[in-house]
Amino acid sequence: MDARNSPTSAPIDPRLLSKLEQHVASREVQQGIQRLQAHQELITGLSPAQENAARLMALLAIWIDIGFPSPPLPELLSRFKSSAAARSKLSVGDYIRLRVTEGMAAMGEESMEAAIAHFDFALTMSDELDDQFLLAIVHFWKARCLRRRGEYDEALLSTSKGKELALALGHVRMAAVMQVLEGWLLFQQGKWKEALRVTRAAENTLRETDDYVTLGNIQSFYGRLARREGRFDKAIEFFESAIRDYEKRDPSHPNLARSLANMALAKRGIALQLQKRVDRESAKRRKGTSSRASKSQKVTAGQNSREPDLRKHDYLERLTKLRKEALEHLQSASEIYRQRPNSHGAGTVYLNAAYIHLDGGDYQRAEEEAASAYDVAEQKQDYILMGRARILQCMIENAKVEEDVGGEDPGSGARRAIEFSQEAIQLATHTQHRLLLARAHVWQGLTHANSFFDNLEAARESYDAARALCGSNTSDHNVVLDLQLLGSKVLHKGSLHPTLKAWSQGAVGDKTFRQISEEFAEIVIARVWEREGRKVSRVATRLSISPKKVRRILARVGRRRPAP
Repeated sequence: MDARNSPTSAPIDPRLLSKLEQHVASREVQQGIQRLQAHQELITGLSPAQENAARLMALLAIWIDIGFPSPPLPELLSRFKSSAAARSKLSVGDYIRLRVTEGMAAMGEESMEAAIAHFDFALTMSDELDDQFLLAIVHFWKARCLRRRGEYDEALLSTSKGKELALALGHVRMAAVMQVLEGWLLFQQGKWKEALRVTRAAENTLRETDDYVTLGNIQSFYGRLARREGRFDKAIEFFESAIRDYEKRDPSHPNLARSLANMALAKRGIALQLQKRVDRESAKRRKGTSSRASKSQKVTAGQNSREPDLRKHDYLERLTKLRKEALEHLQSASEIYRQRPNSHGAGTVYLNAAYIHLDGGDYQRAEEEAASAYDVAEQKQDYILMGRARILQCMIENAKVEEDVGGEDPGSGARRAIEFSQEAIQLATHTQHRLLLARAHVWQGLTHANSFFDNLEAARESYDAARALCGSNTSDHNVVLDLQLLGSKVLHKGSLHPTLKAWSQGAVGDKTFRQISEEFAEIVIARVWEREGRKVSRVATRLSISPKKVRRILARVGRRRPAP
């Protein structure tokens, strides 16, 4: 056969490449995958000597990211690396396309630093590439890498650039995919309303497509938003909807495993609420048993106590079921990650399992799972996951201190808790994840305030640092609860508040007058509320302020449950 007509040197039809780009832009996922499957022989026999080979490689990287089951990118890239002669003859534009493909391969291996280096090279050479479609994708991919590193501001900027390029090309649906990432980044920055508006707009644009992975990501976002707000039942509904979408594309898609892990956390949230009910019922029974009553009253009390006993049994039965289901979800997620390795996902599974074991009082299992999460995250320098693992390890050590578990030296666990909290703060400062940093400060404060250290002054400093990071409008359920717990320890103990004592001596630190006024309002309103029989209306009348402000401040310091 003439070498010019051999499969290894035949040029790749540019019409095929244009069609593949069109399917990406229109989010015609199944059509694109079917077109690639019809040209499977071309892909498996792809040679660097073929005209348009580099362009096809870049498009394959995009389609593999979307969900096309192709030969691994490193395997295809190795053909270009092994053929130095062919690589040396590449045009500048084709060389840039190969670098973009190498960046996607690095993303697949969770080497975010290397991936960003490839993408930055492509962006600095954008004039030589002259391919606005591919540049839009590169901005989007770079933003995803930055998001994983917790660099949300720069990730949002990169996402916006990619979206603008896609819209300039008239690719509205492709821009909507980027808009979903934009919504998540706004959510991480605490701009929840804007994040919801942006995501809903993207959903409306993509609803009629078969881009089930992105549609599943949208449902997953709604679920995580509901979970952070403490609406656990609603969160489970959203995660189930996300799973149904992912299964339409791939029954073992890594994002499906992520939703299973998130659903486990939502069920843990419900279990914690049930545990509080059980504890309250137990406290009521103990109080009733200890009261001195006449013989006839005891008989009546014994008859009436059957109903709480039955209720407690129902609660405990449901509690056990929820924890079992949560662990089953995590096991299913772990099996998917074994088939489709993902260190961040696997580490999250370890972390969530550790929380459930901690809730059940199995400190040894909790320690093992948390340590595994940290080890997996450390291999990829995943600072967010490493920080979360250290916070959890701090929580475990504090639980052991309070339960007097940990051997002959009770101080060893307390000291480990301080070390874990300090390391969590250090890790969180590598990112722009403000709530992660705030929670690390909260748990450092709770450690200072535990029964071993009992250092309320240090705990108050941690509380101030966490409050400053959270601001006044945080809606993250877990952070609010942790902050309220710390506030209840440092704001309401002792006859004279330590902060008021410090202020009376002129020790205000680096606080502004406005910050001092806000803290003063927290202290005074909480005390007046207690003196006025815990009646918001009386406090509002007494201090001539609105009831709404009284409720908001009381919720902020943990004296009332925040409004839904």
